Amino acid sequence: MTPPARRDGTPDKPEKDETFYISYAKPAKKQNVRLDKRRANAAKNEPHPLDDNWWDDNPQDKTRKTEGIRLQKVLAQAGVASRRHAEAMIDQGRIEVNGKIVNVQGMRVNPNVDIIRVDGERINVNEEHEYFVFNKPRGVHSTMKDELDRTSVGSYLSERTAAGQRLFHVGRLDANTEGLLLLTNDGELANRLMHPKYEVSKTYMATVLGEANNALVKQLKEGIELDDGPAKADYAQIVDVHNGQSIIRVELHEGRKHIVRRMLKEAGFPVQRLVRTKFHTVQLGEMKPGMMRALNSSELASLYKAVGM
Repeated sequence: MTPPARRDGTPDKPEKDETFYISYAKPAKKQNVRLDKRRANAAKNEPHPLDDNWWDDNPQDKTRKTEGIRLQKVLAQAGVASRRHAEAMIDQGRIEVNGKIVNVQGMRVNPNVDIIRVDGERINVNEEHEYFVFNKPRGVHSTMKDELDRTSVGSYLSERTAAGQRLFHVGRLDANTEGLLLLTNDGELANRLMHPKYEVSKTYMATVLGEANNALVKQLKEGIELDDGPAKADYAQIVDVHNGQSIIRVELHEGRKHIVRRMLKEAGFPVQRLVRTKFHTVQLGEMKPGMMRALNSSELASLYKAVGM
């Protein structure tokens, strides 16, 4: 029988069949496996493999995607390469951030925190850290401020200090010793450079009384007994002998007080003038006394490498 029509002419809908049917069909073997895996990963706070930062040690830190500076821009600002060349270097796997090779574009970094290496060599991208070479003149004390108001290294940095720049010297040179003194505000690097276990070498040019010969060179290399124990040079060379004086090049990694002067005096050649010309690979060059210059990227990378940074 035809159901009665509504006022608009459409027939009424038939009543819904409420009968419950039982199904004996078996579920698919892999049904909901992907969903279950995603739920398990979420429970463990593990990143999903399709996330941009799935390889990060700290996947909960999503700020890397939006905060910081793009890696290629940081490399360009550090003078490593242009942005386009930096992108090519990233594609080639030549860039490391915090010990991991980066081969995806768009990564953001914090220059003041992250450690960046190019071809295995660390580069300075921390804008807060500064590194200088200072040619300390004779008679200048290795302090930033002298209590007796004597001329000190700090006397040459008064303008920088007034501008709020804080620097300190890496190690010391006694007042009568001239030459290369590193200045920085990077405490970790400074401490490592002075730590005995890294054996960072320093080179000195000593003008001594007496005409030296190979016997002195042999004595310096084999070791000289001092009041506080034996000391020996890693390298020694006679540069010049003239009018009862000699110029000796001495390279060593020890940092005991007045060690070069004491070694040469014990060997019978008292020092008249002593100049430090080299600190690891950083050289004084043609710098005049009292001058200061910034370290270049290769010099800084070499210092980082020497102390395992």
